[in-house]
Amino acid sequence: MALYIKNGTLVTAEKTEKAGLLIVDGKIDRWVSAADTAITTNALQVIDAEGMLVIPGGIDPHVHLQMETQAGMTGDDFRSGSIAALMGGTTTFIDFATPKPSQTLPEAVAERMLEAKASVLDYSLHARPAGFYPGLEKEIRAVMDMGIRSFKLNLAYLGTIGLNEEVAGKILNLVGKHGGRVAVHAEQGKEIERLRNEYFRNGFTAPRYHPATRPPETEENAVRNLIALARQAGCPLYLMHLSAGNSLHPIAQAQQAGELVFGETCPHYLLLDDSVYDQEFDKASGYIISPPLRKKNDNEALWAALAGGTIQTTATDHCPFQLEQKRLGLADFRKIPNGAGSIEHRLSMLYTYGVLKNRITLNQWVSITSTAAAKIFGLYPRKGSLEPGADADLVIWNPNTEQIISAKTHHQNSDINVYEGMKTTGRPEYVVCRGAVVVENGELSGHFRQGEFLRQIR
Repeated sequence: MALYIKNGTLVTAEKTEKAGLLIVDGKIDRWVSAADTAITTNALQVIDAEGMLVIPGGIDPHVHLQMETQAGMTGDDFRSGSIAALMGGTTTFIDFATPKPSQTLPEAVAERMLEAKASVLDYSLHARPAGFYPGLEKEIRAVMDMGIRSFKLNLAYLGTIGLNEEVAGKILNLVGKHGGRVAVHAEQGKEIERLRNEYFRNGFTAPRYHPATRPPETEENAVRNLIALARQAGCPLYLMHLSAGNSLHPIAQAQQAGELVFGETCPHYLLLDDSVYDQEFDKASGYIISPPLRKKNDNEALWAALAGGTIQTTATDHCPFQLEQKRLGLADFRKIPNGAGSIEHRLSMLYTYGVLKNRITLNQWVSITSTAAAKIFGLYPRKGSLEPGADADLVIWNPNTEQIISAKTHHQNSDINVYEGMKTTGRPEYVVCRGAVVVENGELSGHFRQGEFLRQIR
């Protein structure tokens, strides 16, 4: 089956061109110039993309689907979460494999792959070591043989999945030795736990105290220390969900020195600020995420870092909960489960409040939502590209639509939406996965079938 997209404007991270796109057997075959009117193939399907943008499918490098927490399972499993991603123009995501007690890292990866069979999209994984122990090096090599080359460390959440900096340094050494890379949640867990417990003992129990107990310096200090550890280890470092403007200075310095340090932020850190915590519980608790939302000047610093290249990618850190789960912390903000859902809103938020506000260019939009993540995590040029030979994962973007985000109409499985009431311009009119049209006129197509597009990326 061949697909021909005509009259669109093709946008990549490097260029913008009015052209057609020919797709054959799930791969991009070639760009078609406006002068070439003699496209003939067997069983040709044609989409007229006049007035629309044709871009690589989004890659979300940081999501949490079907994750068990102390508040129960997160809202989206692999099927519902991947459908929500698809509806927003994301065609590949990267989730996590975390070992259970007594489980090895390769066993955790294999189990996670089985769970991810319900996904309708291509995916990859970050493997998350539970600590440093005899045999970890062998496990890291085994995981890399399974096609996973990225390892996630958490410096926050001490007592559950958190690690201290000494352990992080040892793991960075092992991963760097074997040619992998380390992605990190950079917050100083020990200081955060001290503050959280101190605030609670003094009777400060409401959601508004969440940002006060995770001040920006706990991120900045962790970022500085991790860069130093990664430098010593010779290991590429990927800093996840950056939220604080002051964290950007050491990253820029490391990059200018030629070090492989990469930055990621999320739309909520670009568009929301900590004033949302000054509301009654049911509204404020939806914004309990870590790191917390910061100040407006942090928003602007992050936008500047995206435009200037200090931050290379955007992710959603998609981790939705129901309001009833958030209410577990009614009397203790420390018990409110951390996380929010936005897997389907990333492209539209960055287009509306980035491109249309002249904060980033169209080409930067493509880079930060797709191409850069593909390059960092070894998926390029198979993903994140419109070049011949790439997987035909792409979005035909209609820039002439307007929507209002609401929990009543979104596709994620949650009764909370942190962007409730915000307006967006533009949406995926068509989404193509491996050459198959799976979203048509903004709705799931008649060709969409459960499991049809399941494949793990290696």
